[in-house]
Amino acid sequence: MNVPFRSLEFLYVGSSDFKRDLGYYRDVLKADLLWNKTGFGAHVAAFRMSEGPLLLLADHRPAGTCMPVYAVEDLEGTAKSLRKRGWKPDGGLLEIPNGPCYAFEDPSGNRFAIFENVRPDVFG
Repeated sequence: MNVPFRSLEFLYVGSSDFKRDLGYYRDVLKADLLWNKTGFGAHVAAFRMSEGPLLLLADHRPAGTCMPVYAVEDLEGTAKSLRKRGWKPDGGLLEIPNGPCYAFEDPSGNRFAIFENVRPDVFG
């Protein structure tokens, strides 16, 4: 099977009221809260909702949005290959806790990100 990315690792979900939403996922849905961090002007919590990707609740993302974040083996190699086919990152290289990352949009404006997981155990 030929797929462009290795795996879907995170669903990056926005919040208009972080404290309320944190309580909802933790207390109502009973999702497993893996970590809850504040840094670089952002508050982000990671929840295990299922066997699949982690849900990242973020106060700096717009409410009602969800950005899938995919892992790749070689970020720069993947970006170079994608650029040859017309892909463009939205801005420059970013750093997320797990490693370097590029955000991008499809032609309809849906946001995605790809990253190289160089720090897989960053939060223990």
